[in-house]
Amino acid sequence: MKRPPIRILDLSGSPEEMGRIHGAAFPDEIRHYTNERLELVESGLWTGGPISRSDILDLADSMLPAHEHHSPSLFAEMVSMASAAGISSAEAVVVGGFTDFVDTVRAEMGGRHPETVMEDDCTSVIVPDARADGAGFLAQTWDMHDTATDHVLLLRTRPDDAPAALVFTTTGALGQIGMSETGVCVGINNLAAADGSPGVTWTQVVRHALEQPTATAARDVVLDADLAGGHNFLVFDAEGEGFNIEAMPTARPVTTLGEGAIVHTNHTLTPATNAVAAPRAPELQDSSVRRFATAEAWLDRTGIDADSLMALTREPEAVCQQAVEPYFVESAGATVMRPRTREFWAVWGLPNMNEFEKITFL
Repeated sequence: MKRPPIRILDLSGSPEEMGRIHGAAFPDEIRHYTNERLELVESGLWTGGPISRSDILDLADSMLPAHEHHSPSLFAEMVSMASAAGISSAEAVVVGGFTDFVDTVRAEMGGRHPETVMEDDCTSVIVPDARADGAGFLAQTWDMHDTATDHVLLLRTRPDDAPAALVFTTTGALGQIGMSETGVCVGINNLAAADGSPGVTWTQVVRHALEQPTATAARDVVLDADLAGGHNFLVFDAEGEGFNIEAMPTARPVTTLGEGAIVHTNHTLTPATNAVAAPRAPELQDSSVRRFATAEAWLDRTGIDADSLMALTREPEAVCQQAVEPYFVESAGATVMRPRTREFWAVWGLPNMNEFEKITFL
């Protein structure tokens, strides 16, 4: 459970060059991780029934036009990464956007939603400036099936045509959490959607949101995307503006940051998203509710700083998840971001077993 400091990969240049660097840096690991993800889909545990690899890849291939339409430059980066790593572009959709992809598989397969779905991923918060001595935070754990922890990576990007960014992700994925040099932050929680469709997966949406100049523009990226599955997006910027978007393919209610902290875990909170949320196993619902209540109570005060948010990610009773049967979900890492000061901290592995590292832009 003890991990070294988070791995950092510097990417710069054109989309094709950035993708090539990423894929060439971890080809064996990306191929291994891709196969793990494909096996999870094939098994049916996340999707409700076994599905052949050829059918998986046919569905992923049908989603490529949505990715290219959403952002030609990020699509080019993904395709270049895949080529350099020795996987197909369709496989890149699966390894990079797994949790959205399985929403799409379930919708395309139809039938009863399985209770074996293992989506219980992440506790995220936005702390407004007024509760953090004038400079607020976006912080979260990144929780996933424990086989994903080995693949955690920090991308330090400097594209030719977009702001530099610090991006928490896994090998083979464009991005999962991050902060740009302009002070736009993006965080996420996974949601299980019953209305999945062959659209764009969430990791590309995160990166595209990080390219925007403000939280408002980042919010609009989420609202305008042809989404493949369900995710909750949190966006926050250096001017203290923030939003929470429960983003399903067919419903996207927005909450605007006010005087109190925003907290989100893995259950939907509005009638619109409740209507299209997939069923959750009782123990997963209980976990999400407990994490939500714990974080809300933790943040019901002023004077919040980076250390207190790191402590929240380490909270042992609810927030910092350790892998147990039958779901094997764990907190594979965490981030704390302070956009007004451009400060970014990240940890690889269980936060209560490992140390946060402060990371700077190129």
